[in-house]
Amino acid sequence: MRKITKTFPGVKALENVNLRVQEGEIHALIGENGAGKSTLMKVLSGVYPHGTYEGDILFKDEVCEFKDIKQSENKGIVIIHQELALVPQLTIAENIFLGNEQTRKGVINWNETIVKTRELLQLVGLKESPNTPIAEIGVGKQQLVEIAKALSKQVKLLILDEPTAALNEDDSENLLNLLLGFKKQGITSVLISHKLNEITRVADSITILRDGKSIETLDMKKDNVTEERIIKGMVGRELTNRYPEHTPKLGIYFSR
Repeated sequence: MRKITKTFPGVKALENVNLRVQEGEIHALIGENGAGKSTLMKVLSGVYPHGTYEGDILFKDEVCEFKDIKQSENKGIVIIHQELALVPQLTIAENIFLGNEQTRKGVINWNETIVKTRELLQLVGLKESPNTPIAEIGVGKQQLVEIAKALSKQVKLLILDEPTAALNEDDSENLLNLLLGFKKQGITSVLISHKLNEITRVADSITILRDGKSIETLDMKKDNVTEERIIKGMVGRELTNRYPEHTPKLGIYFSR
């Protein structure tokens, strides 16, 4: 992404942002709230169509001018938003192929749908039945269903916006291990996260955004990347105290 600028009424959300992601890596995109991370990924995935922003998107050396999400998905770019887009009343299988129904002569082929769903669930490590309603599984498993849905679209670049924000420690660990497994299969991932311990564990590169601008990109192997350096890039200064100072008030209290 080259010199991406995105303006909303009265607000410049992105200003000349550059982002270069290598094929087959896990690339973390970090910054404080309002830094422009989600906006940048919505530009990349066609949520904000070409013509509503300035700058260029190149994917595999091809200039892309996505008019909508469908066009970006046809290229293999799939975004999973922080707010999961699953329909609680539908089954896992119905959700995975919603809008991409497996049909034969204009009629949904349920046998093929179920078989493909089982294959996708196996890839993400879910043992649930394809006929299980989404409302009956937890948030961690719903996140895996979203990833299975992305895999059904022949994903090449997977964008995850705060994927572990609502997950417990075990589910977060499983998801991160899944991303590492995808990396071995050649799938590229862009991970938006505030959890620095997760980022330093799985990311190959980190791009820092601050106030709608790209500050720097760090190579986790070559650069001396510490949490302190990342935080300094995010806030623009050394952070000597991460938490406000607090002086406890000590006293003796008597009760009758």
